[in-house]
Amino acid sequence: MHIELTASATDDLVLGFDFYDAQQSGLRQYFLDTLYSDIQSLLILAGLHIQPFKKLAVYRTLSKRFPYGIYYTLDGQLITVLAVLDTRQHPAKARQRFRPKG
Repeated sequence: MHIELTASATDDLVLGFDFYDAQQSGLRQYFLDTLYSDIQSLLILAGLHIQPFKKLAVYRTLSKRFPYGIYYTLDGQLITVLAVLDTRQHPAKARQRFRPKG
């Protein structure tokens, strides 16, 4: 299996990194280490998580230490991380990210 992060997922991680950097010294690196570990766990657990959006093949797992959801798709041996979103936001924001364009 192979994991790829989309540009928007990387942007989400940068936003979280910046937020925790402003909270406490050293917390930013702990945030990144934790989220990368959670993402790496998909190599073992991909496809076992809930699919929170009807009619979309998007899975979500939750971070073990931070209030973040990791949204991904699974296509054969490829795991694509689409977003890493703060779960303290209104759920409609996450739903809007995955709504088909057009």
